[in-house]
Amino acid sequence: MVEDAPGKSQSRNLWVFGVTSFLNDTASEMAYWILPAFLLSVGGGPATLGLIEGVAESVASFAKLFSGYLTDRVERRKPLVVFGYTLANVAKPILAITTAWWQVLFIRFADRLAKGVRGAPRDVMLAESVDKAKLGSAFGLLQAMDSAGAIAGPLAALLLLAHYGFRGVFWAAAVPGFLAILVAAFLITETGKRRSAVPEKKTRPAKPSGDITTPEVGAPLVHALAAGDSKAFHLPASFYYLIAAVGLFSIGNSSDMFLVLRAENIGIPDTHAPLLGLAFNITYTAFSWPAGRLADAISKRAIAAAGYLVFAIVYFTFASAPSTHAIWIAMSLYGLFYALTNPVLRALVVGTVPSQVRGRALGIFYFVGSVAVLFSSILTGELWKHYGPRLPFYLSAALAVVAAGMLLIPVGRAERNIESPHA
Repeated sequence: MVEDAPGKSQSRNLWVFGVTSFLNDTASEMAYWILPAFLLSVGGGPATLGLIEGVAESVASFAKLFSGYLTDRVERRKPLVVFGYTLANVAKPILAITTAWWQVLFIRFADRLAKGVRGAPRDVMLAESVDKAKLGSAFGLLQAMDSAGAIAGPLAALLLLAHYGFRGVFWAAAVPGFLAILVAAFLITETGKRRSAVPEKKTRPAKPSGDITTPEVGAPLVHALAAGDSKAFHLPASFYYLIAAVGLFSIGNSSDMFLVLRAENIGIPDTHAPLLGLAFNITYTAFSWPAGRLADAISKRAIAAAGYLVFAIVYFTFASAPSTHAIWIAMSLYGLFYALTNPVLRALVVGTVPSQVRGRALGIFYFVGSVAVLFSSILTGELWKHYGPRLPFYLSAALAVVAAGMLLIPVGRAERNIESPHA
């Protein structure tokens, strides 16, 4: 199978995806950091928050899995990406007219469904738009622009909150959200007709019966599977080991809203929640691209493991809560965790599997993480309710340390190219 080198129009996708992510995250983060306090105002609490985030993550998990498989089968991926951004940014402003916590549940449901649908096709299109040796850098740059929006969002929310309240912020989030839809619809370049799902090989003479025995280049996926060419869709053992480490970590990685709730529990006013998001996202933005570039130069597994250890330090700090100053420092450090893991793990997944199953691999990666976060959010809410906030945070820190150790153990061809540079 021969892949064309990315053209200029495809290479432009990196920046277009970056702008789209910036606008979308600006809209999302305007609402996200004030949502726990808003939820309390409409009758919710820690257990309710755990239920909402758990249900939202469950639908996202199945959407990501389905979207990943679909990405490997469709000729055009752009419609999936545009639909994902559209649904999310139509749903979020509806928060402005909600009056009960169950209504918030439905909006978070739609928002996470949208993210689940667009994630895999966008990441595969990005991987097809850049050189394979620069995957870490590309995902790092995309994440930096995404988290730059997460700086603009809390800042905008902070400015609007004092004058217009929670609902005014939700209405204002519609503006960058609408712009994100326009950029995605008109500027993203499709990465071309779907290339063959099966490697090229020498053709055999057709049987007189006319039965399909060997799929031709460009044949539908179902024909490839019918021909028994399952090796074309094989995922290596190193991928499943990576998924096991990510899954274990994610069992302790509950919704970030619990960090906000814990900060308020310690004594940080709910009106300062956007500032917590700002502290987190400044670090996230500053380190995402350098972390991606560093991962290309050394070991992606080592960089991601370092991120898990940073997570453990942050959650241990939130559990022990020595002071409000320590919480602010830990929240800033939390952005470093995301920078070292989010773009790096996606680049690691893409680089660990053959190109014809990238969508499937990303779908499984997202699915496992989301299912674990679903369980984690419900578990954290219940443990908090019955035993207080310290226990779930200590548990999360311990699981992160174990997962970091797993990442440092090499398995198979975890960081080797599955295909040659010209394949």
